[in-house]
Amino acid sequence: MIQISIIGSGNVAQHLIKAFAKSEETEIKQVFSRKKESLTHLIDPDKIVTDLSDLKEAHLYIISITDDAIAEVSKQLPFENQLVVHTSGTSSIAILNSKNRKGVFYPLQTFSKAKPVDFSIIPICLEAENEADYTILKTVSKSISNTVFPISSEQRKALHVSAVFVNNFTNHLYKIGQEICEEHHVPFEILKPLIQETAEKIKTLTPADAQTGPAKRNDSITIEAHLSYLTDENQKNIYKLLTQSIQNNGKTL
Repeated sequence: MIQISIIGSGNVAQHLIKAFAKSEETEIKQVFSRKKESLTHLIDPDKIVTDLSDLKEAHLYIISITDDAIAEVSKQLPFENQLVVHTSGTSSIAILNSKNRKGVFYPLQTFSKAKPVDFSIIPICLEAENEADYTILKTVSKSISNTVFPISSEQRKALHVSAVFVNNFTNHLYKIGQEICEEHHVPFEILKPLIQETAEKIKTLTPADAQTGPAKRNDSITIEAHLSYLTDENQKNIYKLLTQSIQNNGKTL
């Protein structure tokens, strides 16, 4: 059984604790959190430490904290030549202190503490400095997920930028849609089947093939009508920018 210590108590860390606790191939040795009470609902309080110097020997240490703190925390770890990884989508493997063996364990998903996730379908992107450490990470990953990819630090940057477009930016557009609905007393619920179908289509079609709408059709009358209807300048600017982007990326059907 692979012993894992997790350093952090945020969204990703808490979901990892839940996932590894269910696995028969892993054991959570310890979890570091500055506030012990933030994790007592998930794990035995005796396994929670609030001082890095109290971390004991484990097979793998997963740092799951804000990007700007990874380097300093990895420097403060009270051991050497152990396998230490971070869960960041943007930070390079090189950010980890060289006194330990380095790796990356990046689950590509959006996490909220209150929203359960099925870790078995979450892609986990791995990077390690040598084959033996990669094998350990692969074994750990497959104990909780069915989808594991070897991804370099440079490739992970591309993935993270792409994820911002398909997740964060898309969610912001949902928010704008909700605001427009609420302004005109229309239930946002009516749009949810459309949102679901749009997401479902790219399981079988490329995003380019799935694109529809007035910008794709070059329907200038509808586009101008929409722009005239919108009263918020920010919404107008976003509409214009996205319309132009769609029109620049494909021929009108």
